[in-house]
Amino acid sequence: MNPESQHNNIYQEESIDIKKYLFKFLANWYWFAIALSVALAIAYMVNRYSEPTYTISSSLIISDKQSDAASVEAIVEQLGRSRVRRKATVVNEISILKSYKMAHLALEELDFGISYVGVGKREIAESKLYHNCPFIVIPDTSFTQKNNYPVNIKILSNKEYLLEINDQFDIHKKLKFGQVFSSEIFKFKVKLRNPETFDFMKGNSNKYFFKFQNSNSLANLYRNKLNIDVNDEKGSILNLKMNGFVPEKMAAYLNKLSDVYIRSALIEKNERAENTLNFIDDQLNIIVKDLNAAEIRLQDFRTQNKVINLSQKGTMLYNELTSIQNDRFNYDVKAKYLNYLESSLQKSEQNTNIVAPSVLGITDPSLQKLIESYNSRLSEKNKFSQVAQEDAPNIIVIQNEINKLKKTLADFIVSAKKTNQIALQAFTQKQDLINQQIYQLPANERQQINIEREYKLNNELYTFLLEKRAEAGITKASNVADNKVLDIARPENAAQLTPKRSQNYMMALVLGLGIPGAIILALGFLNTKIEDKKDIERSTHIPIIGTIGHNETLSEIAVYMDPKSSIAESFRALRTNLQYILREKDQKIVMITSTVSGEGKTFAAVNLASILAMSNKKVLLVGLDLRKPSLHKVFDFPNEIGISTFLSNQSTYESIIQETSIENLYLAPSGPIPPNPAELIETKQMQDFLNTASKKFDYIIIDTPPLALVTDALLVSQYAHANIFMIRQRYSNKQVFELINKLEQDQKISKMNILVNDLKIPKYYGYNYGYNYGYGYGYEFKKGK
Repeated sequence: MNPESQHNNIYQEESIDIKKYLFKFLANWYWFAIALSVALAIAYMVNRYSEPTYTISSSLIISDKQSDAASVEAIVEQLGRSRVRRKATVVNEISILKSYKMAHLALEELDFGISYVGVGKREIAESKLYHNCPFIVIPDTSFTQKNNYPVNIKILSNKEYLLEINDQFDIHKKLKFGQVFSSEIFKFKVKLRNPETFDFMKGNSNKYFFKFQNSNSLANLYRNKLNIDVNDEKGSILNLKMNGFVPEKMAAYLNKLSDVYIRSALIEKNERAENTLNFIDDQLNIIVKDLNAAEIRLQDFRTQNKVINLSQKGTMLYNELTSIQNDRFNYDVKAKYLNYLESSLQKSEQNTNIVAPSVLGITDPSLQKLIESYNSRLSEKNKFSQVAQEDAPNIIVIQNEINKLKKTLADFIVSAKKTNQIALQAFTQKQDLINQQIYQLPANERQQINIEREYKLNNELYTFLLEKRAEAGITKASNVADNKVLDIARPENAAQLTPKRSQNYMMALVLGLGIPGAIILALGFLNTKIEDKKDIERSTHIPIIGTIGHNETLSEIAVYMDPKSSIAESFRALRTNLQYILREKDQKIVMITSTVSGEGKTFAAVNLASILAMSNKKVLLVGLDLRKPSLHKVFDFPNEIGISTFLSNQSTYESIIQETSIENLYLAPSGPIPPNPAELIETKQMQDFLNTASKKFDYIIIDTPPLALVTDALLVSQYAHANIFMIRQRYSNKQVFELINKLEQDQKISKMNILVNDLKIPKYYGYNYGYNYGYGYGYEFKKGK
C-alpha cells in the first residue's frame, strides 16, 4: 500500500469515528430532548416562582476627627501648653456602623417591627412587602405579642378580612378592618393602609401573613446583612451595601443607619463642647465667688479710706509677694490636681477621660504622657464596647493595660505629692518673710496691697474664662458632623441579583445538552464491551468471517424455522465465506468456540450446520462441550451416549451418530459429563472419530467449551481446518483480543476467524444494508485471509 492510500485510509477511519460518536448522539436525541425539557422547566420554575433578591447601596464620606476649637484641650493648646488630637480610623468607623447599637437605634426609628408577606394564588410563591402591603397592623403596645409566629390574613372585601392562626391555636375569625383582635398571644387591630384608594380585586389571591419581629433578633439580622467596602485609596469613602427582597425596605434602613450614625457623631461632638462649657462654668463659679468677695472688700476699703498711693517700699513688697504667689500658684494647682487624680483612679468604674494636667498649666512631661496613654486606652475601650461584649478578648487586653497604667499612676501620685509638698513649704517660708515686712507698713497701705492683689488675680482669670466660654458657645452652636452622606440609597437604583433569568435559561441549555452528552461520552470511554467493527479492527488483524444479526425468532434453529429471515441470510453469507477457507475437498472440519459462555457459539454451530445441510450437504454436528452439554436439548435428543462414551470405549461410532429432523443433518451429542474431558479429547479415539466422520460427511461442525475457561478448544483446534471465534456485540469484553492475539502469536491456534454475533446496526449509521459479501447483513466486512 502506498503512503497516499494509507493516509486516505487513516483519514477515512478517523472520519468514521467522528461520525460514529455523532450518530451515537443523534441516536439518543430523545434523552437530550428529555434532559433539555426538564432543565428548561426547572429554569422556568425558578424564574417564575423564586422571589427576586436585590442589592442596594449608599455611600458615606469619613473625615478625620480632631479636637474641637472650644474643647478643654483646645483652650490649653491656644495657651501653647499642650496639643491633643484624636483621629478615628476607618476600621473603627466600619465597626461602629456594623455595631448592634447602631442597628438597634436605626430600627427604633423604622416600622420594621412587623414583617408582611404576600402569598400567591396557588400558595407557591411568596413576596416580602413593605409599604406596598394594602393593610397595616397596629399592635397594643401594653400587650406582649408572640414573636415570629405567622398570622394569616385573607381580605374578603373593602370592609372585612378573615384572620387565621393555625397549628395548636386553630383560630379562624372574620373581622372588620379597625376591629381589635385579642387572644392569649396577640392583641392588635388591622387597618387598610389607604382605605380611600384601596380597590378590592376578587380575582387576586388577597392572601397575606405577618409576623411580629423580636427587636434583638432584628438588629442582629440587619447588622449581619450589612456589608461595607472602602472604595478609594485614602479610605475616606465607605460603600454600604445590603442584599434582600424589598428594595424600599433596604433603602430605608441604609438611609436611617447613615442618619443615626451621623447624628450620633454630632451628639458626641456636642457633648465634648458641653463638657468644656461645664468645666469653664465650674471654674467660673469658684472664681466669681472669690472675685465678688475681693470686689466687696475693695469697695468697702475705698469707702472707708481715701485712695492712697503705695510707698516705694510698699510697691516693692507688693510686687515681690505677687511674684511669689504666682510661682506658688502652679504648685497649689498641682496639689489639687493630684488629689483629683487620686480620687478619679479610686473609682470602681471610670468611663470618662481624666482631665489632662496641661489644662491646669501643669507641665510635668511624665505625668502628661501617662494621662494621655490612660485616656487613649480608655477611649479605645469605650469605642470597642459599642461593638463587642465586655468579655471580648480585645476588650480584656485593653482593660489589662488600663489596670497597669492605674498602678503606675498611683505610684507616681505618691512620689509627686511628696515633691510638691516640699516646694509648697518653701513658698510658705518666703511668703512669711514678705508678710513680716508688710506688717511694718502702715495699716491702710498694708490692707490696700492685699485687697488689690487678690482682686487683680481673680479678675484676670475671670476675664480669660469668660472669653473661652463665649468661644465654646459659638463652637457648639456651629457644630456640624465630620462625616456626611455622599449618596443616599435609592430603591430605583437597586440591582436584581436573583433569579438571573437569561443566565438560568443559558445554564439550563448547557446542562440539558451537556449532562446527557457527558454521560454518553463517559459511557463510551468507560465501556469495555465490543460495540462495532472498528473496535475489532483496532484490536486485532484476525479476519472477520461474517456477522450474525439478532435472533428475532423463538427457535434455536432460526435458519430452519424461518429460512427467509435476515438471520438466515447471515448464515448463508457465513456459508459462502467458509467456501473461501475450506477450498480443498479434505478440509471439512470447522471448530466454533468463544471466550466465555453466552456469546452464542452453540447457537452459531447449530445454525451453521443447519444452513450447510439445507444446501444438500451432509453435515455432522459434534458436541464437544463435554463439561456443559447442550446440543441434545436443541434437537430434543437423549444424552445417555455420545462423544464421552465413545472416547471412553463405551459406545461405537455408529451408535452415537443420530439423524436429526433436518435433512442431511446429523448429531453426535456430548454424552454424559465425564470426570476428565481434556484427557478424553487427547486420546487416539478422538482422531479416529474425526477421520471416520470426514469420510462420511461433507462438513463437520464442532461445538467446544469457552476457550478462556478450559483448554478443550485448544486440543480440538489442531484437527480443525477452520477455527471460528465467536464475539457477541455489546456482550464480549474488549480484553478478549489479548487472548486471541496471544493464541495466534504463540501459534496455538491457526486458521482463526472471527464471527460477530447478535449484531444490531442503528439506522442512523447510514451504511449500506446490503448483505455481507453479497449476503452479509450490516457492515461491509473484509474477507477472511
